Amino acid sequence: MKKFQVVGIGNAMVDILARADEGFLSEAGIEKGIMQLIDMDRAVDLYSRIGPAKEISGGSAANTIAGIAQLGGRTAYVGKVKDDQLGGIFAHDLRAQGAVYDTPLAPKSAEHETGRCIVLVTPDGERSMNTYLGVTEFLEPSDIDDAQMADAEWIYLEGYRFDGPESHEAFAKAIRATKGAGGRVSLTLSDPFCVERHRDAFRQMIVDGVDLLFCNRAELLSMYQTDDFDAALAQAATEVEILACTDSENGAHILSGGDRWHAPAIPTEIVDATGAGDLFAGAFLWALTEGRSLELCGRIGCVAASEIISHIGARPEADLHALFERHGLN
Repeated sequence: MKKFQVVGIGNAMVDILARADEGFLSEAGIEKGIMQLIDMDRAVDLYSRIGPAKEISGGSAANTIAGIAQLGGRTAYVGKVKDDQLGGIFAHDLRAQGAVYDTPLAPKSAEHETGRCIVLVTPDGERSMNTYLGVTEFLEPSDIDDAQMADAEWIYLEGYRFDGPESHEAFAKAIRATKGAGGRVSLTLSDPFCVERHRDAFRQMIVDGVDLLFCNRAELLSMYQTDDFDAALAQAATEVEILACTDSENGAHILSGGDRWHAPAIPTEIVDATGAGDLFAGAFLWALTEGRSLELCGRIGCVAASEIISHIGARPEADLHALFERHGLN
């Protein structure tokens, strides 16, 4: 048995969550519902203008790994922070969930600070993310421990992390080490604008080394440059062994080996959509490594996602196992 069920690789940052109305977004020049990269000056300006905020360890793939760890999965995470206050928050929060986190810290003298994502949640629950990557942008091949990758059943790669000068090679190194030891590779596309920036590189990685692709409808349509959702699903299913595509209130579509399953969404009042896709992927991967069927993995993922959108923040607050039992998903 391998030491880790899932090792995640992606951004390491602290989420700063605050409520905002449509007027504030317009006034601040923020496009609703997407992730925008910002510099440090913009991060300081926005932080000074928002209302009361909640600060928690974040990063998309880190949220996924934290969810798996909370479910009892054996996990580790690779993501770069600085030896500063926010870096300490990140490391403490992730380890407190039970995940292994050993990525070397950037020194106090490093030019860039620990990344942070200012998440503005509008009354409809939609989130608009303003991300200062900071030092996490500089994840490099030397941060990838071959032995750790070889000891993983699955690795989980975050599409957002493609925005970095050496991240592509870091991912390639992780894939080689994992595949060389018989492990498998999953990737999340993260954001349609991320797909626009890196479509060719994503496509090559998907075809060459990805076993399980996570995405949502918008990301999938962007990847295959079509408005035909079913055609995009079918195309992706020819390129990966397993496709798990979320579709908001329509639930999720799981495709593999010519079969297709639909997992219904769980009706929930949307308080904050931040992290819904992250925890869907976490619960799906946890269930998959526990030997559940792909259909059941999809249903478990949708239940987990419904928990996240019911409150502010991207980390679970309820007992996920109790939720699965309530929905008959044991």
